[in-house]
Amino acid sequence: MKVIVYSNFSNLCAGNEMCGIAGVVSADPELRKRVGDMVAAIRHRGPDEAGVVDLGQLALGTARLAILDPKHGHQPMSTDDGRITVVFNGEIYNYRSLRQTLEADGARFRTDCDTEILLHLYDRYGSDLPNQLDGMFAIGLWDAPKRQLLLARDQLGQKPLFYCETGGALAFASEIRALLTLGLVEPKTDLEALYHYLSLRFIPDDRTLLQGVRKLQAGHCLILDADGCRKQRYWSLDRLPALEGSDSEIIDAVDLKLRGVVEAHLQSDVQVGSFLSGGIDSSLITAMACKSSPASLPTFSVGVKEDDFNELPWARRVAKQYQTHHHEEIVEPDLVEILPDIVWHLEEPADPFAVGVYVASALASRHVKVVLSGDGGDELFAGYDRYWGNRLATSYGFVPSFIREGFLQKIIGVVPETFSYKSTAEKLKWIQHMARFDGGQRYAESMSFLRFKDQDKARLFSREARESLTGVPSAEKILLHYESAEDADLVYRMLYTDLMTRMPGHLLPIVDRMSMAHGVEVRAPLLEHRMVEFAMRVPSRLKLRKGRLKHVLREVASRYLDDELVNRGKQGFGFPIAHWLQHDLRGTLDRTIESSSFVKDGVFDGAYLRELRDDHTQGRSDHNLRLWLILNLEIWHRLFVDGWSVDATAGWIRDLRGRSAETARVVAQ
Repeated sequence: MKVIVYSNFSNLCAGNEMCGIAGVVSADPELRKRVGDMVAAIRHRGPDEAGVVDLGQLALGTARLAILDPKHGHQPMSTDDGRITVVFNGEIYNYRSLRQTLEADGARFRTDCDTEILLHLYDRYGSDLPNQLDGMFAIGLWDAPKRQLLLARDQLGQKPLFYCETGGALAFASEIRALLTLGLVEPKTDLEALYHYLSLRFIPDDRTLLQGVRKLQAGHCLILDADGCRKQRYWSLDRLPALEGSDSEIIDAVDLKLRGVVEAHLQSDVQVGSFLSGGIDSSLITAMACKSSPASLPTFSVGVKEDDFNELPWARRVAKQYQTHHHEEIVEPDLVEILPDIVWHLEEPADPFAVGVYVASALASRHVKVVLSGDGGDELFAGYDRYWGNRLATSYGFVPSFIREGFLQKIIGVVPETFSYKSTAEKLKWIQHMARFDGGQRYAESMSFLRFKDQDKARLFSREARESLTGVPSAEKILLHYESAEDADLVYRMLYTDLMTRMPGHLLPIVDRMSMAHGVEVRAPLLEHRMVEFAMRVPSRLKLRKGRLKHVLREVASRYLDDELVNRGKQGFGFPIAHWLQHDLRGTLDRTIESSSFVKDGVFDGAYLRELRDDHTQGRSDHNLRLWLILNLEIWHRLFVDGWSVDATAGWIRDLRGRSAETARVVAQ
């Protein structure tokens, strides 16, 4: 074995144990040497320390953010005899109980970090290692005697792992940019992935937006050995018996379970903070954390000036109630000038949620390295409007179609669009469209309604681009999971589908990438997989009750928060993009569409893009999310296909806006 080389980055950041990981399996020593370049490309994920080792057939590397046992736990880490070597990104929340069990069985430990646990667990369980873990993780483990590589990603997909296989080599990394340093794949848009992304806001299956780059799916392992490369699912959300007991007993059980999970997520050798949006989920997690933490908790909130999008007043109420060290930031339309950096880190177009997490993480990074979040509450306990809306659409569907599509359609068509959050016009158009479908097809349609439906994409894509696609409707990617849910209950099926699709494909990648862009680890107690399994056993009648979203979680929250916050309607995090695109960003939008790379490449139809723009800017229809997506796709194309630098792309944005670099620097500060 060659010597492991470590580099300290203590001048950049002190103390923490999240990482970026990378590796190459190849007989070419020159290719293996470039693992150092891969690590350098993801150093923002682990600014404390870098480590690289060449094991002969395989090279491994990490960029480390040390949260547990900062002075030890260097990676890559090997057993004393060198048989097993591991690189690891994540946190194992049950590592202390696992360690106690292993020590009782004779295992000896050199460190107090959770990475070393993986070596001993693999020695005992082999490739069944992931099933022993409660946490979030991406693992690369080399078994030298077997000459076998094991890659594994956590059950819900909180930590990312990408790979490419070409020319007799297999490379993997926490981020796509690390793979691109090797030159193994040519940066070209995967049109099939793009087609589905435009509807679903995530890329299904194992694809990415770049041809030849694949993602290891949540709850999966990849094994490479003499028999070849194979993937297998090690965890699935099997239907478990519903919880029994009275409503109050089940509410008590949810309270007790969640408090225990929050307490486990507070374990750290550095201070832990909390994202506090002002919504129920983050407010409840913050409240529970405050009750379990001996010190005052730092909290972080992001908002806007426009009242119907702003939740800061609610966040302040929770911060005052629990006397947190509260920090907040207001986001302006000028945020478009930081989009190149956001898209560069996300490696996909950035939706408003991504921008919010990026800004909140930047704020948090000035104070802490670890924050808790309320992610998962909506997907586990029925918190989105579309869950109740699907039931309303069923009732509306009983109205004869000739009335719905005639008289009522005309009335809905004249309701003015206010471009406000959850406008009446938007709600009416939604239920009118959804009533045309039923079951899983309706739910699939509801996920793409605000973006590009299949009929929209028939106009957006050029004829040549459409001919190169498989023709599989995006709805099929949703129906696959909806119909495989082991329960006929509508609410359960919708929640299950979200957990299998949008959660690992959209929400969690955003949280990971935007937080790690600033060297911050985000922990989501609600998404610990045992908590997920427990929450899915809660009967649907307690999740969605007479139009009250997240009923059971609201009942738990009422024990910690004031009634006005608990009972208010869901707002959700967002920006007034519709207004910005009509006014502050109008010129930017115009010039982006006129210089579209996707139009020049023959992928999109320029006339249709201009039609969308005109409908929106002239107030006929609200296309804000569609146009925002197009703007972000253009930024992505320049960064990842054209090979522009972040600075060059930011300069392009400034030119579109007619602003100077000096003005942009003031905005960024």
